[in-house]
Amino acid sequence: MKDDILAHLRYSLGKDAGHAAIYDWRMALSLTLRDRMMDSWFQSTKTSYDRHAKRVYYLSMEFLIGRLVEDVAANLGLVEEARAAVAELGQDYDLLVKDEPDAALGNGGLGRLAACFMDSLATLGIPAMGYGIRYEHGLFEQDFVEGQQIEKPETWLQQRHAWEFERPEVSYKVGFGGHVHHHEGKAQWHPHETVIATAFDTPVVGWQGRWGNTLRLWSARPQKEFDLASFNRGDYLAASRSEALARTICRVLYPDDTTESGKELRLKQEYFFTAASIKDLLRRFFTDHDDIRQLPDAAAIQLNDTHPAIAGPELVRILADEHGLEMAEAIDLARRCLGYTNHTLLPEALERWPEWLLGRVLPRHLEIIRAIEAGQQAQYPGSPRILDHGNVNMGELAFIMAHKVNGVSALHTDLVKSTVFADLHRIHPTRIVNQTNGITPRRWLHGCNPALSGLITREIGEGWAADLEQLGALRTRTGDPDFLRAFMAAKRTNKERLSNWVQDHCGIAIDPDAMFDVQIKRIHEYKRQLMNILETIALWNEMHANPQAGWTPRVKIFGGKAAPGYHVAKEIIRLINDVAAVVNNDPVTKDLLKIVYPPNYNVTMAELLIPAADLSEQISTAGKEASGTGNMKFALNGALTIGTLDGANVEIREHVGAENFFLFGLTAEEVIERRSHHGYARAAIEQSPRMQKVLAQIAEGRFSPQEPGRYHGLVGNLWDHDHFLVSCDFDSYFDTQRRADEAFKHQATWAAMALSNTASVGWFSSDRTIRGYARDIWNVHSAIDGQLEQSA
Repeated sequence: MKDDILAHLRYSLGKDAGHAAIYDWRMALSLTLRDRMMDSWFQSTKTSYDRHAKRVYYLSMEFLIGRLVEDVAANLGLVEEARAAVAELGQDYDLLVKDEPDAALGNGGLGRLAACFMDSLATLGIPAMGYGIRYEHGLFEQDFVEGQQIEKPETWLQQRHAWEFERPEVSYKVGFGGHVHHHEGKAQWHPHETVIATAFDTPVVGWQGRWGNTLRLWSARPQKEFDLASFNRGDYLAASRSEALARTICRVLYPDDTTESGKELRLKQEYFFTAASIKDLLRRFFTDHDDIRQLPDAAAIQLNDTHPAIAGPELVRILADEHGLEMAEAIDLARRCLGYTNHTLLPEALERWPEWLLGRVLPRHLEIIRAIEAGQQAQYPGSPRILDHGNVNMGELAFIMAHKVNGVSALHTDLVKSTVFADLHRIHPTRIVNQTNGITPRRWLHGCNPALSGLITREIGEGWAADLEQLGALRTRTGDPDFLRAFMAAKRTNKERLSNWVQDHCGIAIDPDAMFDVQIKRIHEYKRQLMNILETIALWNEMHANPQAGWTPRVKIFGGKAAPGYHVAKEIIRLINDVAAVVNNDPVTKDLLKIVYPPNYNVTMAELLIPAADLSEQISTAGKEASGTGNMKFALNGALTIGTLDGANVEIREHVGAENFFLFGLTAEEVIERRSHHGYARAAIEQSPRMQKVLAQIAEGRFSPQEPGRYHGLVGNLWDHDHFLVSCDFDSYFDTQRRADEAFKHQATWAAMALSNTASVGWFSSDRTIRGYARDIWNVHSAIDGQLEQSA
């Protein structure tokens, strides 16, 4: 390995050891590890073709893959060898790992789930390809200026991405706009604009390097690179117009769609990667098949949320317009290939496009959607409509065009059946199935928490990383004082690491002996970061009034970004930072309470925060969170959950035991009932003197003295509307936090509770989730003998 690193340094990077920077050493190590993935990757592809294996095609707008150096080294079993080789070359392995930028290919749980699924598909030996967009700038880089979120472009691709292979020979034309010509019963679409989708492949090798799949990301380039005639006429903007369109498509994840141009760009992005992916999988299909009607036996296409829902009409278009199938047969054939994962119950998150916009950008697809609608209405009169009041409902389209629709937790799936798709469920009672989300233990315990994973391996052996339910053997140690001390020593190591990082990056001194209370999520009203900071103010008030009352010291840690156009979420971020500025500088409570909000939360930060957490905040309004995967990561790493009965919290609590979970708040049914009462928010606040005081402090400018009215809108909304029931759950939340305080004082008991969490959440491995998809939705098999026989 040392020789190979030096060879790459010289021949791939053009440097000698004496003049190499950290970047050069990191790239040389990355390329050396990448070399060691190749044989498995190539052999896996060959085996898939030789066996005519059915493949999974996973379409997702996000793949939040994080840093890959250590992830790849761990999956190949080469961490110690790499560390030793780098050390012999006079370099620090940990510094090289930290030098790698996070790939800016996602935002939150949706993208992290997709990355976990790619890891598990490879670990289980299921032939698969992930398809997405190679974003130049990703979502955005978050910074805080005077407490406010500032968005800057992510710059991860300013450096070469070591893990990808550009495939210029794999390219497809993707069109927009234009018109449709109908002749003798046949339709032909003539797009007005065309870009070229070009492939970039990243190998994804599973645990122990036994199988390799591909993450294929699409980049757009213009069909005509440069208009020399326009340039020579002096019209320099026109000369580069086609290049600008192509680059815009792949620049930013989730462009602000509050404007007409933003909506159009987002629709073009979704169609761009979906169309390229469908063309690519069909090209692969025709390498060893002649009859297009065999496609469902060769391809399982999974839509990760509604972003790729246009895959249904696109596949129908190709089947009908290019392969001559009758429309009804094309729709049926496409449906047999497609599965749809629903991730949300929020109506605003179930995408809908203005009919005129979709018709302008994709005129043939709108015709096909009308045909799909007509067929559905003819067979099921009165069925929920895809085309409704001038909009195209992509949730209904995805449902109707999928042979299976899955929710992502038991509660969520039940709510999908009874709320957003209740009428479609009555028509298609067997279509909705549940596949509770999972996480890969390779990254989210073995990789990110070496202190704990080392202890576990010494206790029960190495097999748990590929079979997470082996952690159940640790339950016998919950009464073993020596093991509990070792378990908490691992937690202490992680807390010290985080404390040092917070001091270096945020300039805040925090005590590793305090309770580390962490909420890291996309900032959204239903996730209720607002309730968290209101409870923090209430706690500070009582600590400040009586600092000698035997409080449990706390460090409140927040992380997450708000969408650029989401004004309320950005207000919540500013409030958290304003409160932190006051609380962290209070001499009375400085040893009792600190608030930390590091900017630019990403996978790398999560790998630091999650192993160090004592308490996991999973406090969404019941009935709003589809599943969550952060809740699983925290529990796996020995954090106790404070949460509502929402999403996968329900199943986590069942597995870890009610006694090892801090439950509070209204249930999903009680939330609905409470909303039926006029003035429920005001009534709840009037019954809570503690909350009244907190809201009064905010409204009076206690945390924004230079602008006392800054949060009048936020406070007024809580009094008069409060759709997410912060007011109704506040007192229950506060009281449950005090129960957590009391439990934390008894460290031996806390340790047993924390270990019970780690030992009891093996079921939440993404390997188990993928086995469920393989059996219930995709009808695919592992190419590695025995990998799917474990319990799903």
